[in-house]
Amino acid sequence: MKGLFKTKPKTPTELVISTRELLTYTDKTTEIRERKREEKVAELNKIILEMRIVLYGSDQSEPNADACEQLTQEFFREDTFRLLTTNLPKLNLGARRDVTNIMANLQRQRVNSRLIACKYLEDNLDLMDILISGYEDSDIALTYGTISRECIRHQSVAKYVLNSGHMKKFFIYLQNPNFDIASDVQATFKELLTRHKATVAEFLSTNYDWFFKEYNSQLLESTSYITKRHAVKLLGDILLDRANSSVMVRYVSSLHNMRILMNLLRLFVANQQKPVEITRVLVSNRSKLLRFFADFTLEKANEQFESDKSYVMREIAMLETNDVRPSTDDSDDCESICTSTSS
Repeated sequence: MKGLFKTKPKTPTELVISTRELLTYTDKTTEIRERKREEKVAELNKIILEMRIVLYGSDQSEPNADACEQLTQEFFREDTFRLLTTNLPKLNLGARRDVTNIMANLQRQRVNSRLIACKYLEDNLDLMDILISGYEDSDIALTYGTISRECIRHQSVAKYVLNSGHMKKFFIYLQNPNFDIASDVQATFKELLTRHKATVAEFLSTNYDWFFKEYNSQLLESTSYITKRHAVKLLGDILLDRANSSVMVRYVSSLHNMRILMNLLRLFVANQQKPVEITRVLVSNRSKLLRFFADFTLEKANEQFESDKSYVMREIAMLETNDVRPSTDDSDDCESICTSTSS
């Protein structure tokens, strides 16, 4: 007999409508009995979980394409995305994770062959101001960061962020003492500067002076080893991309930039507690590095540069090879860098 009184499952459209109603209720109603509020929050958490199951499926079933399309249409038909974004800090960790999964999935859902999430975000770009600024709040930083990266998969959204004041703030966010948050910021920063080639090339060309001034001083000359390491790797990814060839030529034509990179290399080779990965790269590419520096000269004599170069070459030549296995991938990377720089 129990089966006769089972609650009928909500349709995807009803799930979104209920989510919207509950979010609006808890957001606007300030004087609610605590017990009533807890009931509404519990109901909201349950519905959010059901929406995630619609989009991702469960252990018993795969997601249904029609159901996914219905949920996507209703989600972006009204301001559900905005309501969830602004109310995320009020949800528990489990619900936040589910919402993050939902929003990530919705960026890829097509309705009539169109990514309607892209059109919605283009009409509501101020949401990116909320999401990126979330890095200033340690409680919500990782959640907003993950959602931000999914949104900037859309080129128009990435272009908005690149040309906003947020780009200058990234140099502050990257200094966050919390390792997890700093790593998340780094992931978003890299996504912005590597995903959309033409947009990134235009941004770097237009903003070259201030961007690389900040990049050099805040990241490459940071007191944090981890920050420097990530910055060097990302700089290589940016400059070696064909779309950024003109920016690369401009960057490597600067003596100031060369001094910064030479000082960085001094730090790497002089560090007596080098991670095995660093030693492996240097040893694997010893002959290429020594040949590169031997052939690299400046048009105008510079005693400090020559002194730094001699020191780096000597330290690389003296590296021990014991217990270090050469890495083919690292060797290829170094060869590309040396070839591009020398040219």
